[in-house]
Amino acid sequence: MANPISRRMFLGTTAAAVGALAMPPVLRAQSGPIIIGHLTPRTGFLGPMGEYAVMAADLAVEEINAKGGVLGRQIQLVKEDSINPQTATTKAERMIERDKVVAILGEISSASALSIGQIAQRSNRLFINTGANSDTLRGADCKRNMFHTEAQNVMYVNGEGEYLLSNNLVKGKTWYMLSADYAFGHDLRKAALAFLERNGGKLVGDELVPTDAGDFSSYMLKINAAKPDVVILNLAGTQQAGFFKQYGEFGLNFPLGGFDFNTSMAWAAGAENFRGTWPCVWTHQVDTEASQRFAKAFWTKYGRPPENQAWSDYVAVNILAQAIEKTGGTKTEDLIAYLESDDAEFDILKQRKGRFSKDSHQLLQEVYAVTALPPNEVKNKWDIFTTSGPIPAADKPLSILTEGQVGGSCTFG
Repeated sequence: MANPISRRMFLGTTAAAVGALAMPPVLRAQSGPIIIGHLTPRTGFLGPMGEYAVMAADLAVEEINAKGGVLGRQIQLVKEDSINPQTATTKAERMIERDKVVAILGEISSASALSIGQIAQRSNRLFINTGANSDTLRGADCKRNMFHTEAQNVMYVNGEGEYLLSNNLVKGKTWYMLSADYAFGHDLRKAALAFLERNGGKLVGDELVPTDAGDFSSYMLKINAAKPDVVILNLAGTQQAGFFKQYGEFGLNFPLGGFDFNTSMAWAAGAENFRGTWPCVWTHQVDTEASQRFAKAFWTKYGRPPENQAWSDYVAVNILAQAIEKTGGTKTEDLIAYLESDDAEFDILKQRKGRFSKDSHQLLQEVYAVTALPPNEVKNKWDIFTTSGPIPAADKPLSILTEGQVGGSCTFG
């Protein structure tokens, strides 16, 4: 050989080559994208809210990546439609096994959120629920791997209850209540009944409404016959907008309110049909610098204001990014420990920062009361209501909103 290679040189060269071949996968694992699953209904009766959730999650990821990502890595969203619990289960498993997501965010249906929570617990992945309200998910069905940016039912009941009590619409008054016939509605109904019992109200009607119901004429006739002091509506998704429209068409004028509300449904009903006062976790009218910055960015990107579901998913992405940054990685146990810690506070675009309850993993936070404007006072199709100041008042602890929870006790086990 013209250029003979010694045995030592050969072994050294070979080792270097093997090392070079071995390094790129490790480097890629450390510098590649952080993959997050976003699973929420984008079709069906919850679809309109799900679309806002996706838009907000995309915006949050875009903003984080524009600033250099997290730990020098970009965030990548894997997005799927979870139209029902069975589909949610299948897609959650696929996200974890095939896409290797470090966490799953999203959902609106309480039944689907329970399924995703079970998958997350079994697979040891973090799940941040952004839209399911059920008290049971924070109670008997809680999971250590599941956290909640969406307010739970009892928080809405206590928030709206403050308005109802101050306007003399509870003690000695009669209520006609309609609730969605699935986990969300059942939980909300229980919380409302407990509130009525505590405060001396009386039911003259109590209906469970199938989730596929679109014609509410039979309920309108019953309400008119009962002549209640107030009608309480615990429906979700497109059913809210449909009820608003038919309520106006029937000419009913009983005070209307409820313990759950989504601004997209008020917008769908329009100023001429939307009425009453409702609790809400957030609206684009919340008067803080951070809220208005988010609302402006959303408007610039999508040509419309964000609604409450958009807020929850936007905040959840940023909370997860903060947890990864603070823990220096994506290990599930480290993320959970941080979210549970006393040091973990989050800018959630409100006057007070939010923190997760150690007992239930519910994000403790302010809520608001939304009141419909008379049609002749409406200036545009988005601002058809007013938004109250924060509930509770600044001199009261956030924990009062979770008093009276009816979903059982949480034990992480």
